[in-house]
Amino acid sequence: MSIVSSSRRKYTPEYRQEAARLVIESGRPITHAAKEIGVSATILGRWVKRQGSDDGRSDADIRAENAGLRREFAEAKIVN
Repeated sequence: MSIVSSSRRKYTPEYRQEAARLVIESGRPITHAAKEIGVSATILGRWVKRQGSDDGRSDADIRAENAGLRREFAEAKIVN
């Protein structure tokens, strides 16, 4: 028989958003901010990912734009 501890902490949506905003706006690494506020870097990373960008673009849109920019950069390198 196994006894599982239910000492899992609960965070409000407001707290999660504010923590994610701290990382996004400061540009600091997630690991540093996580240590400061006392949460795991993995959890804070999830919150940051969920927060996303302010301009409403999806992750797929951003990846597509990055791929296009990489292609343009590679072409420019070849030309020069």
